[in-house]
Amino acid sequence: MEVTTAERTLEILRETKAIADGHFILRSGRHSGRYCQCMRALERPEYAEELGKMIADMFRGERIDVVLTPALGGILIGHEVARALGVRSVFAERKEDRMELRRGFALDPGERVLIVEDVVTTGGAVREVSAIAREAGAELVGFGFIVDRSNGEVDLGAPARALCSVTIESYEPSACPLCASGESEPVKPGSSG
Repeated sequence: MEVTTAERTLEILRETKAIADGHFILRSGRHSGRYCQCMRALERPEYAEELGKMIADMFRGERIDVVLTPALGGILIGHEVARALGVRSVFAERKEDRMELRRGFALDPGERVLIVEDVVTTGGAVREVSAIAREAGAELVGFGFIVDRSNGEVDLGAPARALCSVTIESYEPSACPLCASGESEPVKPGSSG
């Protein structure tokens, strides 16, 4: 029996403990009993390469000139997607409250851009990065993700494809059942903690 892309992705995420159970404060401020930290999978080069190739395969029929990612979460997976496609990889960084291209990175008018990120939940970071592409006059091909946490609900205005979907319930802090139980203190995982 052949393993699907989603099954293989979830296998990698579980094996590397990229999906963790506990009591977490998400970037949005909401609380959750589960957290997805793709960097745990991407720290293993063989898995980063495999995941990058799988995302690249979802866009093989498209002409892509450059992969653009938001820092920090998208850099590793974006690089691997770009390598699999044989194109260059650039990333945007936050300076004060705005994402921008730095380090000499630039997009040319008419370049066809694929935006890649590890996880999409609300789409905030990739929307900011897509604005950079539009401002440069580049053409947006679509968005590629390892994990879609939006339940397919985020509309980014271009084709968006994810290797897998993961549903993670979250709660307002005042309505968090984990806080109400008093058995654990919430922690901020990932780059926010």
